Amino acid sequence: MTDAAWPWILGLISSSELEVQILPGVAVDGQRCLAQLQVTERSALGGLALNSGGLVVDHGWIRVLGGSVANGNSMAEVNRFPSEPDINWTPQDGLVVGYDVLGGVFTLNGMHPESAGRPGSPGQILYFAPDTLEWDALPMTHSQWLEWLLSGQTTQFYESLRWSGWEKESQSLTLAQGISVYPFLWSAEAHADLAATSRRPVPFSELIHLTAEFTAQAALSAPGFLGSY
Repeated sequence: MTDAAWPWILGLISSSELEVQILPGVAVDGQRCLAQLQVTERSALGGLALNSGGLVVDHGWIRVLGGSVANGNSMAEVNRFPSEPDINWTPQDGLVVGYDVLGGVFTLNGMHPESAGRPGSPGQILYFAPDTLEWDALPMTHSQWLEWLLSGQTTQFYESLRWSGWEKESQSLTLAQGISVYPFLWSAEAHADLAATSRRPVPFSELIHLTAEFTAQAALSAPGFLGSY
C-alpha cells in the first residue's frame, strides 16, 4: 500500500463473501484517534481510524474497531486513549483492535510483549481465546489480519466455536452485547457438545469481567488488559 489504505480496505470489503457493515465515524474523533496512534492513513490501522467507526463482520460475529462510533465501542474508548493526543502515552499491554461475540479479543502486540506475559513479537496480532482463556499469537500484522478476516478464513478458525443457527443469534445483538455460553466455553461440557449449551445476550463488558474472574479462579496466567467496554 503506497497511498491511503482506505480504498484498499473498501476493495477488500467489496470482494468479501462475508456480510460486512461499515460503521460511520465522526471526522474530528477519527483525526484525534489517528494522532494518538501516531500512524498515517497509509496504514490499515490509520485508514480505519480516520474513515470509519469500525467494521461489523460475518453476521455481527466480529467487530473491528475504528476511530469513533455513535452506538458501540471505538478504538479510543476500548483502549482508554487520553482525552487529547499525548505522544508519551502508550496502550497498556498492546492495542485492542477487535473482538468477537464470544469474548475473544484481538490485540496488536506491544513493544515488549514478554513483560506482559504474552507470546509473539511486537506488532503481531494476538487472539485471546475464550475457550482456553489463553493468548494465541497469529502470524500476521494488522493489515494481514484485516485481509484474513475479510477473505473468509475465519470460517475455519471458528469452526469449533459455532453451532447451528449461530448467525441468527449473532446478528440480533447490539454492538454493546456478546453471547454468554453456559456451561462456559472453557468447560469440558462445552468442549464436548457446544450445541447443547444454553446461550443468552449479555453486555460485552460482562463477558470480559467473567474472563478475568475465571482465569484467577483457575490459577491461570492473568490475561492483562482486554479492553474497556
